[in-house]
Amino acid sequence: MSKTPLSVVILAKNEESRIGKVLDAVVGWAGEVLVMDDESADATASIAQAKGARLIQKKMVNEGAHRNWAQAQTKHQWVLNLDADEIPTAELKQEIAQTLADPRYDAYSIPIRTFIGDYWIRWGGFYPAGKLRLFKKDRFKWEEVEVHPRAFLNGTCGHLSRDIIHYSYRDCADFIRKLNAQTTLEARKWYALSLVNPKKARYKMNPLHTVWRVFDRFLRTYLRKKGYRDGFIGFFMSWGAAAYQVVSYAKYRELIEGEHTVEP
Repeated sequence: MSKTPLSVVILAKNEESRIGKVLDAVVGWAGEVLVMDDESADATASIAQAKGARLIQKKMVNEGAHRNWAQAQTKHQWVLNLDADEIPTAELKQEIAQTLADPRYDAYSIPIRTFIGDYWIRWGGFYPAGKLRLFKKDRFKWEEVEVHPRAFLNGTCGHLSRDIIHYSYRDCADFIRKLNAQTTLEARKWYALSLVNPKKARYKMNPLHTVWRVFDRFLRTYLRKKGYRDGFIGFFMSWGAAAYQVVSYAKYRELIEGEHTVEP
């Protein structure tokens, strides 16, 4: 059976408990599987090599730049971008293979099916939540920022219908740990912007704007996008969307005032 002519890029750090599943799903199917290991302290790197992936170890300083550097190392024109907690379904792999046999677009978005523990979050904007993950590498780049880089495409975008399974949060405690880490990076991003464009930083990161975003994110997620249909989990995720805003601002404020060094 011939392999699908694309490179799968997987970013990983200390993912020994999860990376084996995504590698089992893509090694042997894709023409190349490249694991970008962020200097893991566990067995992530050895598992990647044992499973047949190509391994590159490089410390991540900036997520967007790290992703751009990784895709530049690939052999194939087409790249599928995954994280270590994401698994393409068999149906998606078949759809990708058929699509790349005669591609009509320069990139494709893919629906993401997100889980917290064993619960699939269906509402609140979490599904289908299509993200641009399959692309021609010469037509695509990531914004070079520390957290939540935007996708920049110089070309046309189509949409696939099958899912990536995203085991994003092991449990509620893992959700809170990730929120803490990501809000630290968010605060650092805005602090860096304040050094070069203080006017824009002040406009986006101030008490009034923060309070508005807290209510906007909660109401948008819980009511407009029907997060309430996921019961308590829907409320919890909507609370997290709101908490992200106020925690990011609190950490940003500490950085601006120079009172503390914020650690993830």
